[in-house]
Amino acid sequence: MSALERPAATRWPLATVGVLIRGPSGRWLLIRTHKWRDLWGVPGGKIEYGEGMLAAVRREAREETGLELDDVRWGPVQEAVESPEFHRPAHFVLLNFLARSTSEDVRLNDEAQAFAWVTPEEARSMDLNLPTRVLLDYALTAGDDAARVPDDG
Repeated sequence: MSALERPAATRWPLATVGVLIRGPSGRWLLIRTHKWRDLWGVPGGKIEYGEGMLAAVRREAREETGLELDDVRWGPVQEAVESPEFHRPAHFVLLNFLARSTSEDVRLNDEAQAFAWVTPEEARSMDLNLPTRVLLDYALTAGDDAARVPDDG
């Protein structure tokens, strides 16, 4: 099926944000969601029309986990084109971030089924979706050397 034969909502790539959050204990937050076929991933979602990337990543983290983000840094840009790990055919441009939170008091919304605060070693042994595995590898390499995101996004 060509792109023009698809319904309008699926013709173009969707811009999304995702964030690997480090809590005050130094552990990282992962969530399990049916949208990624029960694999572990990070909080995130679509950027709304007119919304900046930084605002989107803060909103998604707040909506999905109840956490506020500090020290937001750039992560890798990725692409998922009809990934078999996602619950339906979709084309995403994944804008990833690293951030910290001063709390580990997670309040999941209905998009996720479970969460875990884990060390990098524990995370590597989990069933992660591919974009999260790439983000994790980036975080282990770049860490605090990743560039900060300006407050205006």
